Amino acid sequence: MSRHDARVCAIAAVVIFSVSAGPGLARTLRVASGANAEERLQSALIDAKPGDTVRIGPGRFAITGSLSLDTPHVRVKGAGAGRTILSFDGQTSGSDGVLITGDGAVIEDLAVENSKGNGIKAKGVDQIVFRRLRVEWTGGPKASNGAYGVYPVSSKHVLIEHVTVKGASDAGIYVGQSQDIVVRHSEAAFNVAGIEIENCYHADVYENVSTHNAGGILVFDLPGLPQMGGHSIRVFHNRVVDNDTANFAPKGNIVASVPTGTGVMVMANRDVHVFENDISGNGSAALLVVAYLNAFKDPTYNPLPRDVATYRNRIGRNGFDPKFDGGPILAKLSGGSIPPTLWDGVTQYVVPGGAASTDRIRLNLKDGPVVNLNLKTQGTPVTSAQPSVSPEFVDSEMAAPDPVTLPAAMFRDGRKGRARR
Repeated sequence: MSRHDARVCAIAAVVIFSVSAGPGLARTLRVASGANAEERLQSALIDAKPGDTVRIGPGRFAITGSLSLDTPHVRVKGAGAGRTILSFDGQTSGSDGVLITGDGAVIEDLAVENSKGNGIKAKGVDQIVFRRLRVEWTGGPKASNGAYGVYPVSSKHVLIEHVTVKGASDAGIYVGQSQDIVVRHSEAAFNVAGIEIENCYHADVYENVSTHNAGGILVFDLPGLPQMGGHSIRVFHNRVVDNDTANFAPKGNIVASVPTGTGVMVMANRDVHVFENDISGNGSAALLVVAYLNAFKDPTYNPLPRDVATYRNRIGRNGFDPKFDGGPILAKLSGGSIPPTLWDGVTQYVVPGGAASTDRIRLNLKDGPVVNLNLKTQGTPVTSAQPSVSPEFVDSEMAAPDPVTLPAAMFRDGRKGRARR
């Protein structure tokens, strides 16, 4: 070997070593299907360093325990939601299918089937991307199915796009106690709730399809949680159609109270704008605006919906088969179906340990006739309703919340290698 050839070989060896083992350089950890795939996959998730990609090949992976990713800035990428399938049919330990706690994670192009509990959960994460995923309980709607399909909680900067979820016994796409959220271009079907935004600050939900759930899109704020006072939510350009699956939530869950056939429901949240959606085929109601239903103990909680606006929605046939107390009678009194918007009329509540409080709720409900149940005080049963109908209910005009801004890097598509909006 000449001196020149020896030098070239030495340089090549250094380059190969640097690419495969050098600090700060991204690697691809490949996991193929076959023998011991679960162990090899979990080992790759543990061994991954920031900047690495765990690439899961095509095939069906039998998983018996929860998978977890703790390392920040790792991409988990399959071969496609129809090709890379993580099957939890034989799960014997853990509850979540996949649990992510590392910041800056991306999970994309794979499917999770029949997890014992939640499908894919992210907890306490700053910047999390769920992209081109399918989460499904393949036996159809059952109370024994896992609660949530895609489930970021207590997180910041959340992007959910091109995701499909079916069969969740609570919510298909659920974002809880988080802030700065975009949910777009996704489909939720045959869940109790299709898409739910709960106790969140700043969310845009747009260009999704929510169909054949019990309830299409829910925007809730609940008491007794570390983050309350949900606000600044925009729900727009969605198709919320034919939500007709009987509510199959386990008894005691808050979503068990959502009437089958609900289109969009806003409960106890502030600064919520619902506009330019297609809403039809929902037997109970197109739009529900209500106070929190149950008793509560937290004196800092406000159970009323405030500053809610609904406008320019394309309302089709809804309210033709209401599944809530007094609904059939109300439909009969209204000419055979519930008018487009139903508001419970609650404007005051009793603070635990204190006196009654009346809040300026401000409503701008402009999508046709509004049924006001005139319940006045939170906690009053629906059976006490004294309904009236008005052409619309406009308390005042309200500016919509600002669009949600996420870091540009979150929109970088690993398949395309460039930012996409």
